[in-house]
Amino acid sequence: MPRPTKCRRVCSFPETVEFSPKGEVNGEPIVLTVDEFEALRLIDMENLSQEECGAQLGVGRTTAQKIYETARKKTATALVLGRVLQISGGDFHLCSGNADYCYKNNCIKQQIKEKYNTEKGENIMRIAVTYENGKIFQHFGHTEQFKLYDIEDGKIINTQIIDTNGSGHGALAGILSAVKADVLICGGIGGGAKTALAENGIKLFGGVSGNADDAVNAFIENRLSFNPDVHCTHHDHEHGNNAHTCGEHGCGNGTCGNH
Repeated sequence: MPRPTKCRRVCSFPETVEFSPKGEVNGEPIVLTVDEFEALRLIDMENLSQEECGAQLGVGRTTAQKIYETARKKTATALVLGRVLQISGGDFHLCSGNADYCYKNNCIKQQIKEKYNTEKGENIMRIAVTYENGKIFQHFGHTEQFKLYDIEDGKIINTQIIDTNGSGHGALAGILSAVKADVLICGGIGGGAKTALAENGIKLFGGVSGNADDAVNAFIENRLSFNPDVHCTHHDHEHGNNAHTCGEHGCGNGTCGNH
């Protein structure tokens, strides 16, 4: 019986998840998994060795080499045959910015951990809200700030505002994971970001507008009006509709463990 696939560590969810040739499209789309995309990014763009790539993914060098070779083959096939290339699925979890294994010395997640006090007690629920001038910012992928609310025994006991430093939507779910958010309240949000939030176990309450403090109080009182099917059409061209689904904490058919 083969061993279950080890869940791979990915820096952030891809900013763009579908590439189409101009003109006539031939055949079915080719699907590149998120971890295959990450291997390409680490080796071909970040210039990491296969051994360094494996360390970042959380797998051995041989496994990293196989992932990378498969990714190169799929990408080349899509380019040569004029096929749509989609990024979807795979066995992965998003990195929360642990400096012990990160190849970057000062990534945005590490910066936020160092700049802000993001620790919380076991009985604290942390709610994050896309934030601008007291209001709920309406485009998750372009939010420049989150306001964090710590809730205990049905009361707000602490708030703080954190800057995203211009991070794209692919990295924002990782930032929320790094600050230990349990819930996100926002306006519009794309499909890829929703997937990344679900993969991090962050509950989404989208399609909300108005005053941020009022929305959090409504959430606490179980009267928040939100749209469970919220979808930001502005990001359709970036995210696509075929995204990896993790369910509770599993990734694809593999096992992620606790992340």
